[in-house]
Amino acid sequence: MSKKVGRAIADYGMIEDGDKILVGVSGGKDSLTLLKILWDRRVFVPIHYDVLALHVDLGFTGTKQEAFRRYLETEGYPLEVRRQAVAGEGGREPLTCFWCSWNRRRVLFEEAKKNGCNKIALGHHKDDIVETILMNLLFEGEISAMAPKQEMFKGELHIIRPLAYVEEREISRFARLMEFPVCGCLCPQAGRTQRAVVKKIIADVQKTAPGVKSNIFRSLQRIKKEYLL
Repeated sequence: MSKKVGRAIADYGMIEDGDKILVGVSGGKDSLTLLKILWDRRVFVPIHYDVLALHVDLGFTGTKQEAFRRYLETEGYPLEVRRQAVAGEGGREPLTCFWCSWNRRRVLFEEAKKNGCNKIALGHHKDDIVETILMNLLFEGEISAMAPKQEMFKGELHIIRPLAYVEEREISRFARLMEFPVCGCLCPQAGRTQRAVVKKIIADVQKTAPGVKSNIFRSLQRIKKEYLL
């Protein structure tokens, strides 16, 4: 899996010498995998970069959260924890995926600036990107995806997704092998989102078309403009 991460980093120029990377760590298998791979790769890649883990506590309770934080500290990862409650905060806003995501992203930007980080690494993988393409097509009426590398604030900051070539099943297997203390998704909306609907659609189609995920992933690199409206 590290080879796929390395290829994605090289293809999109995600990491450069001297970078300081803020890794968003939720406690799930994806972000824990991303953190370990980026941390371990520092030993053998021909460039130097620093890694800082950030956990954004959104106020959802769970008994495994403390265990995963202790794990990070025991493993020696530099860790920052930032509390940003969104669940029923003052009753001003309904709890939606957009509201939750926006608050988490805002905290990541603030912490990156405070800690002098020029890159934010997120644990989105190939399945996430494929699902986002279909979500935007079906629910937003647009053709777009999660970019493996995205420029923010006129180049002052970049969001990178080093797991862009890695499938979720590979991450699940790796997380079990590493015995990560995964705390899982604590969101009360889990399983009832647009993403959950699209995930099921892809799983159903994949039963008869095993290459469907790779085909969707490649589709935005093979646009035939002469056939567009």
